[in-house]
Amino acid sequence: MPDKHRLEEQILSQAAENTLSNQLDEVEQIDVDVRTDLFKIAQGQVEEVSLTGQGLVFQKDIRVQEIKVKTDSIAINPLSAILGQIELNEPVNAMARIVMTEVDINHALSSDLIQSQSQNWELNVDGEIVNFKLQQIQVSLPGSGKIESRGTVLIEEKGKNRLLGFTARIRPPVDSQPLLLEGFNCTQGEGISVSLITALMQKLKELLKTSYFAWENMVLRIKDLEVKQESLILLVEAHMKQLPSTENLPHNK
Repeated sequence: MPDKHRLEEQILSQAAENTLSNQLDEVEQIDVDVRTDLFKIAQGQVEEVSLTGQGLVFQKDIRVQEIKVKTDSIAINPLSAILGQIELNEPVNAMARIVMTEVDINHALSSDLIQSQSQNWELNVDGEIVNFKLQQIQVSLPGSGKIESRGTVLIEEKGKNRLLGFTARIRPPVDSQPLLLEGFNCTQGEGISVSLITALMQKLKELLKTSYFAWENMVLRIKDLEVKQESLILLVEAHMKQLPSTENLPHNK
């Protein structure tokens, strides 16, 4: 016999779905499954919260094709739970599987939100600091675990600035296989030295090895990455001090 949800679980799940749907710019489908009972709610406990969604859009340009999230047992504010909101009293761990299409990724890369987060990398090239700032990039996912990209970067070297256009093809690290650069071509500018490419690959290797990102009250870690044809699948671990809200994202001006 299938497990029937208690009334309190149905009420909390539906309230959470409505809250999330109202915070998103677009949503094709979203389902929240809260497992608890009235006694546990009164004690400020929830066994777990699961979320599945398709076609979720926030900040107008950031779209996720598919997402599945599951939390551990969590300690919540009983009053906020009764009102249909889950407010954490203690940090909680969660696991998320996120699927983004090639189109979604490129749309996100050109968004104001991502552009505002672009960083200027300082690379040590033969003892000298070279500033490397990404200006524009587009990716393609042809399959076979490869990521192809084309774009432009601004390079500040020895007090001079220059634009460099490029195309590149890499294989992200999988199991014991390291990060591989399969091809790199300059399409604009004077070219790039082998030393600068080496420093850039070392920087990418460090970023992929760390894989930790802080956002709001969360620390995110990419546990696994799978590159398929026209889509990217991320397995992400999250340690949350509080559940995120899209209302707290930087807003476009």
